[in-house]
Amino acid sequence: MERIYSIDFIKFFAIFAVVVIHIFPLDGFTGYFIIDNIARFAVPFFFAASGYFFAQKMIQKHTSFFHLKSYVIKLMKIYFVWLIFYAIYDVLLILLKGNDIQGNLIKYFDKFTLLNLFYYGKGTSGYQLWFLTALIWSTIIVYIFIRYKKINVLFVLSLILNLIGLLGQAYTMFLDLPVSTTRDALFFGLFYTALGVVFAVNIHLKKLRKISGITYLGLAIICTFIQVMEGYLLDKVLDGSHGEYFFSTILVTAFLFFFALNNKKIGKGLWITKVGGNALGIYIIHVFFLDLINNVLKYLGVNQLLSENLIWNVFYTLFIFIISYYTYHSLQLVKSELKE
Repeated sequence: MERIYSIDFIKFFAIFAVVVIHIFPLDGFTGYFIIDNIARFAVPFFFAASGYFFAQKMIQKHTSFFHLKSYVIKLMKIYFVWLIFYAIYDVLLILLKGNDIQGNLIKYFDKFTLLNLFYYGKGTSGYQLWFLTALIWSTIIVYIFIRYKKINVLFVLSLILNLIGLLGQAYTMFLDLPVSTTRDALFFGLFYTALGVVFAVNIHLKKLRKISGITYLGLAIICTFIQVMEGYLLDKVLDGSHGEYFFSTILVTAFLFFFALNNKKIGKGLWITKVGGNALGIYIIHVFFLDLINNVLKYLGVNQLLSENLIWNVFYTLFIFIISYYTYHSLQLVKSELKE
């Protein structure tokens, strides 16, 4: 399979955007709100990239079920290893705090329901792990529709579900869906994973690649401004809820993907492209450092004061990003040495 450097290149900015979302306060001032909305392309792009590469390998392999099996098992191993890691970390924090340890442990483990653990990816301080469960379920569903040559049907169905899912996001003023969140496989991950698959298999989309990459980049930037305006209008003017994805997010993600596929060599040999290739590792581990340091700042009584400071937030984002990357990189080196 031809290496597409541009996807890892964009992944660098996407994973940096995820760290920004988790550090910058949402409503400190309008600028923070705009930054948060701009960054919302990140996770959809991760889903689309995963779907694209999964479909590419499905096309090339005759033993497609075994590819599905190995890919899903790999994701499950990553999920459960880090689920256990965050659970141990959370329990240690409860023990260290020492306040009503038994009651807090019971309350903590009450959240370990089958639905939370196996579908929503919730229950621990590693809230970002929802991405892995959503990707696992999305990939399994995608495989079934690819196998029966109905991926276009899935794309339409998943689009409808994604639009319905908006009612659980910033569009709650119209109808608040009776679910805990629509940031899951069914309403969110499935559509963007299917979008990536469609980019890999649909010949009509391949024809659209004749349009220049710079045009698609320009369209992505324009749609990002539209996404910011959509989020602001819904949240600040119409009193909707804070949205984690929007209708315009579809356009931003699609145009970014067209740009990446039209400029496959962009980022080749660059450090940031190498970092982008390790985006999943940064995604998984950065919340640990973030939670650990936030607990220390709370203990010192300065967390609230610093959270509104722009200079601190920029520095904090860079620090968490860098330490997460090099920690994950070190873990991979240790893992390789142990295998040898």
